[in-house]
Amino acid sequence: SLLSVFEEDAGTLTDYTNQLLQAMQRVYGAQNEMCLATQQLSRQLLAYEKQNFALGKGDEEVISTLHYFSKVMDELNGLHSELAKQLADTMVLPVIQFREKDLTEVSTLKDLFGLASNEHDLSMAKYSRLPKRKENERVKTDVAKEVAAARRKQHLSSLQYYCALNALQYRKRAAMMEPLIGFAHGQINFFKKGAEMFSKSMDGFLSSVTDMVQSIQVELEAEADKMRVSQQELLSVSESVYTPDIDVATPQINRNLIQKTGYLNLRNKTGLVTTTWERLYFFTQGGNLMCQPRGAVAGGLIQDLDNCSVMAVDCEDRRYCFQISTPSGKPGIILQAESRKEYEEWICAINNISRQIYLTDNPEAVAIKLNQTALQAVTPITSFGKKQESFYFSQNIKNSDTGYVKIVPKAAASIPETEELIAPGTPIQFDIVLPATEFLDQNRGSRRINPFGETEDDSFPDAEDSLLQQMFIVRFLGSMAVKTDSTTEVIYEAMRQVLAARAIHNIFRTTESHLMVTSQTLRLIDPQTQVSRACFELTSVTQFAAHQENKRLVGFVIRVPESTGEESLSTYIFESNSEGEKVFCLSLSKADPEALARLMLSVPLTNDGKYVLLNDQADDTGGSPSDHRGAESEA
Repeated sequence: SLLSVFEEDAGTLTDYTNQLLQAMQRVYGAQNEMCLATQQLSRQLLAYEKQNFALGKGDEEVISTLHYFSKVMDELNGLHSELAKQLADTMVLPVIQFREKDLTEVSTLKDLFGLASNEHDLSMAKYSRLPKRKENERVKTDVAKEVAAARRKQHLSSLQYYCALNALQYRKRAAMMEPLIGFAHGQINFFKKGAEMFSKSMDGFLSSVTDMVQSIQVELEAEADKMRVSQQELLSVSESVYTPDIDVATPQINRNLIQKTGYLNLRNKTGLVTTTWERLYFFTQGGNLMCQPRGAVAGGLIQDLDNCSVMAVDCEDRRYCFQISTPSGKPGIILQAESRKEYEEWICAINNISRQIYLTDNPEAVAIKLNQTALQAVTPITSFGKKQESFYFSQNIKNSDTGYVKIVPKAAASIPETEELIAPGTPIQFDIVLPATEFLDQNRGSRRINPFGETEDDSFPDAEDSLLQQMFIVRFLGSMAVKTDSTTEVIYEAMRQVLAARAIHNIFRTTESHLMVTSQTLRLIDPQTQVSRACFELTSVTQFAAHQENKRLVGFVIRVPESTGEESLSTYIFESNSEGEKVFCLSLSKADPEALARLMLSVPLTNDGKYVLLNDQADDTGGSPSDHRGAESEA
């Protein structure tokens, strides 16, 4: 936009210079009509004030000078019949030189700058089309060198063009003065009468104008030297500055941004299956994402970022792509950054803006604090948080000889260190992927569902043992290996590390599943295909706990024997639509009703003081589970 202002000023100056030159040539050529020509020139000098130059700073002295000269020419228009030769040398020639040298130079540099910009766009488009996987390193290196060369060429041509535009502002004022000085001197030298009439009154004025022109020349030379030094400093940088994504291994990423600007590739859908990518300039303004096309004076709104979500996506085998979704979860625009640093910073900036940090009194400090909190979440600390003193389902679950899960009251022991619970650097799995062999085994020989609801006795092997089944809707957050199952602190620590890792790495997508709780197993079922993603025996569950503040967060520890004879421990973290304590209670009721009964004697499960006792197993008299449902009693 600033460049367009300078270009508009140069265009206006070119038009005015052509008009001024035509007026001076008429004075030179029309000896018999000199009076009329000088009158037109006088009017043209007065028109300088009405040109509305976009960069009119410093033109006040020029305007006042032109006004004075206009008055002089009105008085001397009858004395200019014999000034043809001197006018050609002192008045017309400087303007022609200004037009042919300075204005033509600006026009030529503008064309060169446009060609360099087009070459840069072509090279960037070629670089953006590089595939993300299986790319030829030699081709990537060649394309990167081509982009660097195009950028350097564009940089050089732009600097030369900008310097010419800056110098034009000084040359413009000098070019307006010099021909008029020559015109005035010609009047004095060739017309004694005019010299006798006006020399005394014009000597001081002309000397002051000459001094002003000389001072402008001094300023021009100083500015030109300064621009040459700046140009040399800018061009003395390393070639790596022009290479995109040069620090892909260790980029310096600022995660505390609440504003971001830069060029991105926008994906546009042009047909049913066809798309195009357009490189545009994007910037954030408050809670809005703005886009400004080339040639536009201002940017336009692309998407409201308040309460939105952003995540990395794979799109058309391109690198560094991310998608912005609306608060309702509807997929939005897809953008592509040119480097990993830009890619990470755009995602972090949009996440910070979506939290409406920019509305706070000190948004920078709030963003730094939030990111420091997220970073501290992955550093070892002694506990997940301050534990509540009120009752909470924190138990020590051990495998007994009978195979049932027993409840042991929590001991008032010291909280173990983080390294004693989970080894530093333990990888986290954010999704449960069903192996192909397991999927085939579950679907091989499957039977068609009877529409009348009749089933054979061996259709469901767990039907006899599972007297009561309960389904919960959960979302798998992550799992990781742990070192011990002697305390529920290992579950709290796993929750902290999983949630912190999702926040830092911008992983917001979760997989919804159905958690089927029976008297023998915990089964994780795909809601669409009804295929079991994972199945855990209740006898292998050694710890089970829910989050203190967010009751929907639940986790448990599984002990699984390895082929080497040893046993491995893993913690699984879920988010449930219902409270995690309900899942815990139901699991205990199926595994050990006596343990649940002892637990219920001390803990009310309802807000009105009622106690609920669940017992799914039939008694010796052959009663059904429905005959022995949980009884409620007033506290």
